[in-house]
Amino acid sequence: MTTTPAPARTAQRTASAQDIDAYRAAVRLGLPAAPTPHASPVHTFVLAHNLADKTVRALTTPEETSVVHLGQDIRLERPVRAREQVTAALDVLAARREPRGTRIAVRTRLTGDDGVDFAELLTHALLVGAKNIEPFGDIPAASAPAPTGPVGEPATACHTLTPATIRAYAHASGDLNPIHLDEEAARAAGFDTVIAHGMSVIALACEEIADRYADGDITRIRSVGGRFSAPVPPGEPLDITLQPDAAHSTVRFACRTANGPAVKSGWAQLR
Repeated sequence: MTTTPAPARTAQRTASAQDIDAYRAAVRLGLPAAPTPHASPVHTFVLAHNLADKTVRALTTPEETSVVHLGQDIRLERPVRAREQVTAALDVLAARREPRGTRIAVRTRLTGDDGVDFAELLTHALLVGAKNIEPFGDIPAASAPAPTGPVGEPATACHTLTPATIRAYAHASGDLNPIHLDEEAARAAGFDTVIAHGMSVIALACEEIADRYADGDITRIRSVGGRFSAPVPPGEPLDITLQPDAAHSTVRFACRTANGPAVKSGWAQLR
């Protein structure tokens, strides 16, 4: 049994300008072309995902488990830069037994080729069916900023994701989990059909926020987070509700389909 936290793991990735553009284009398939060529704040998750996925799955070997993404927080000092070599360093902070398996919290720090940390990601996940991990550490609480000041005018947006847009996101992000691409695999995992990537929904909310409250400059989003409630299937309208504060420095958001909330307690802070 695993009785102590796994040691920190590292990996290096490089995002080309084409990678950055392709990712934003896949997210914005229902929107006009991005007005600026900069990386989405969610591109930090793209660079960290492979390392996180390998680390999490190694924790449960040889158990047969599935990974459910519960929540994600991202905080940035600056966006990902094209062609820089990024080092991701990952720590498993805590594990806690729950009725369906083991809940874990993972922290990933991204360092640029200048040696300076520029992003920190906190990931919450449930390892369904995992029973061989001994609990350790304390699961960090959600870190959404507290509301301050008066609120501004709310806004709504509606998008409908399709199998084609889900495939485009899968290839642009490198997340080729079969539940997003193959109906048989999705049904075997307990879904009626393929489902959208949770981070694609948060990335789409970021694009809406940048367009409406940051003059299209997505680099003004310096932190973003949300909790995943339910999957988003293709063909169903996805309603995104945005609630800015009066200064447009913090925007809270929620995403829902006809079946109920898909992302709860979403927030983005703008510089």
